[in-house]
Amino acid sequence: MRFNVSSSELVKALSAVSGAVPNKATLPILETILFKSEDGSLRLTATDLEISIIEYMDADIDEDGAVAIPARRLTETLRQLPDIPVSFEVDEKFNVKFRTDKGTYKLVGEDPDEFPEVPNLDEGHQLETTKKDMIKAIDKTLFAVSNDDLRPAMMGVYFDIGPEESKFVATDGHRLVRYIKKDLTSDEEMNFIVPEKALNLVQKALHADECVLTITEDHARFKSGNTIVITRLINEQYPNYDSVIPRENDKTLIIDKEQMLATVKRVAIFSSSTTRQIRLQMHPDKLTIRAEDIDMSSEAKETIGCEYDNEEMEIGFNAKYLADVLGNVDDEEVYFEFSTPNRAGIVKPSGEEENEQMLMLVMPVMLNTYA
Repeated sequence: MRFNVSSSELVKALSAVSGAVPNKATLPILETILFKSEDGSLRLTATDLEISIIEYMDADIDEDGAVAIPARRLTETLRQLPDIPVSFEVDEKFNVKFRTDKGTYKLVGEDPDEFPEVPNLDEGHQLETTKKDMIKAIDKTLFAVSNDDLRPAMMGVYFDIGPEESKFVATDGHRLVRYIKKDLTSDEEMNFIVPEKALNLVQKALHADECVLTITEDHARFKSGNTIVITRLINEQYPNYDSVIPRENDKTLIIDKEQMLATVKRVAIFSSSTTRQIRLQMHPDKLTIRAEDIDMSSEAKETIGCEYDNEEMEIGFNAKYLADVLGNVDDEEVYFEFSTPNRAGIVKPSGEEENEQMLMLVMPVMLNTYA
């Protein structure tokens, strides 16, 4: 195999696929990237057996072939080079030699036949969308994904795509987010859970404007431009998230998002380091946020203006979870719905873009006043 490439273009392609190269591989072949000539282009593939990333790039192919090259050493070498042409030669024993006008480098490659096969999803159900819509759906949900190995279904984002709308849901049991995209539809109902790691890689990998999502029973494929990310799905039943969303909420509070977020972060500094508990005390047209750490004899209290005209109520939250939810609101104002101090608080932006709906909830923590 012989080919010539630009060093900077190859570094870009290697960076695109390197997210799928495991840090500690169980098999040495997984520490390599598969180079293969295909229709006059160069195809790079990396996998950790759960997630595979494929990147196509331009190259002058003098002789077709394939080789698996150690990822780390190749990438680190090329990153130290300026943008210059690089010539690669691979012999029949998969020894790799690459040359620049700076020097010559040799690596021992691996037999490409030993490289794990990437799942073929050509028979899967396809959904065409845009990079912008897919990235937004991921951005809006990923923060609430659980990292609890005992609840694997919650370790990814639930995609519920149907003929009328698409829902994207994530929860870790403490907070929940449901993002609805009404103009993203499919004739065929599709429900599946995509792992968090895969979605993090998809966020980085999507560069072209379009995105084609392909689904089979066990895998999902995200294709955008020259990049393809394939992931194994989480084969579990997603919890009935609808049942935890309170329906009858008679208390509403509207408040400036940035002001509340900054207040929560400041007051939280004085909360217990174990519980991170803060109290929200709602009065007509004002909200008092307070925290105390009895062990450290510290406390804080701030009062800010708001729109609230119901009976006074006090509710407790974990400050980090509340701050995460507030930080996920794009609008200047945030809209809260409450019923009782022991039921979840619903959080929404006060205004929404057309064809979108956003709902988040935070589970309360029990305060001594009503425990």
